[in-house]
Amino acid sequence: MTVLDSVSIWFYYRAMSDWMTLAELADAAQLPARTIRFYIARGLLDGPVKAGRGAAYTPEHLARLEQIKKLQADGRMLSDIARTLSGDTAESSAVAPTPWLQFAPAEDVVILTRADMSPWRMKQIRAAIDELAHNIRNEPNIRNEPSDGKRRQRWAAQL
Repeated sequence: MTVLDSVSIWFYYRAMSDWMTLAELADAAQLPARTIRFYIARGLLDGPVKAGRGAAYTPEHLARLEQIKKLQADGRMLSDIARTLSGDTAESSAVAPTPWLQFAPAEDVVILTRADMSPWRMKQIRAAIDELAHNIRNEPNIRNEPSDGKRRQRWAAQL
């Protein structure tokens, strides 16, 4: 055994002596073990450093639990706490607004389309909307016509 081996063994032993079981962590944090498992599942707390039957937690886990408890005492929601602890800001996680155009080819028809597309694509969509508006204006109201199954089928197929 070399000096380097004894140093690494001592360091490993020292780190292991600071490890806690879930029950010990729950007692130290004054939280139920179920709550700690929930925080791990939600991503608020890292999982144990040693998994399995002898799962082990470090003082860093305890410090993180204390941070979570303090933020909750300040009235923060868990989703806000998760963003705060991960370093995200509300502005960076928000969805950017998207501009939309609204067309009304008839009284009872409204079409929404994104406004941030290429002029070529907008020209295609505008042509399709104009064609639909023409068909709506020129097509008789089939609900008030005598029963003509073939005409209804053709009209429904155009939609």
